This record gives sequence, C-alpha cells and structure tokens, in this order.
Amino acid sequence: MRSQVQWTLRWESELQLDEHVELASFFRNTYGPTGAFNAKPFEGSRSWAGARPELRAIGHDSNGVAAHMGLLRRFIKVGEVDLLVAELGLYGVRPDLEGLGISHSVRVMYPVLQQLRVPFGFGAVRHAMQKHVGRFGRHLPATVLSGIRVRSTRPVALLDLPPTRVEDALVVVLPIESAMSDWPTGTFIDRNGPEL
Repeated sequence: MRSQVQWTLRWESELQLDEHVELASFFRNTYGPTGAFNAKPFEGSRSWAGARPELRAIGHDSNGVAAHMGLLRRFIKVGEVDLLVAELGLYGVRPDLEGLGISHSVRVMYPVLQQLRVPFGFGAVRHAMQKHVGRFGRHLPATVLSGIRVRSTRPVALLDLPPTRVEDALVVVLPIESAMSDWPTGTFIDRNGPEL
C-alpha cells in the first residue's frame, strides 16, 4: 500500500543544505536507472541539473522525497517572438511511486502559475514521455505540440562540445493569462539558457 504524498511549495532561497542533499540523492536514485550520465549532475549536494529553479513543488511521504517539479520564469523565443513563460521541469518521481504521474505535480503548480500571472506555462519533454503528458488534457487546459525543435545552452561550457544543443521535443503549453491562440506559431524555440 502506498503512503500518502504531501506536497509543499518551496522557493529556492528557502531550502536548507540538508534539503538540497536529500533532493540530490532523490534525483540520483530517480535519474540513475536511466543512465549513469543522467545522475551525474546531482553529485554531492547539487539538487539541479541545468538552470536552477526558483520554485519547487516537492512531494514527501513516510519514505522521504516522493516527487519533484521545478519552476523558472524566463523569456524564450518562439520563432521570432520573445515570450515570458514559467518553465516547468526537473520532474522526478520515486521509482516505487511511478503511478503518481506527472500530472499530479503540474496540478500542484497550476495555482502558483495563476498567482504569478505569467502568460503561459511551458515544458519540453522527450518523446518517451508522450503517454504521460498526453493525460494533461483530462485535468488541465494543456496542449502538447510535436515537431518542435528546442535549443538550449549547455550548463557548462566544454572545449569538446558546442555551447548549445538542439533537441526534437514534445512541448507542453499551459495557457495561464493568455489564450492558446496567443501562442506564437513556429517550430523552433530558443530557451536562451540551459533547460530546467
């Protein structure tokens, strides 16, 4: 039987060192099974991989951190249009709770998005997550866009790799203060920074 998950919202500056250590361990254990390289950013007490979130939804149960989603307000460029969004990312759920679903995390964040009065919530996920993000429409006014390429800067400039990377992604858009019809057309998004 699963224990009850309790969600808290935490601004980044509120987190204490022991919480970063606990989150880093959570991400290593969550991302590690998908490849050792995916767990590498979370060594030591680092609880973020690329861009650092400004707000986190953290689910806890009797066994510790159960799930996590981060939020970062930023300007992205969709085609030729600069657009303020609240990027959602750094999602994880403990392996024994995989049925918890990404939509639970987004539902916890949705009232915050409304309070922040951003035009859109935005997230980019790999195509393997299509089944999970396809369920958003049941509970939230989300639209999933395919055929979109997303450019991000690498979190660290390395001599043997280009400073940016482009990925084919599924883009999730949540209209908050604007209508979905206000989302710019375009098949290329520039994050102008590292992914969350």
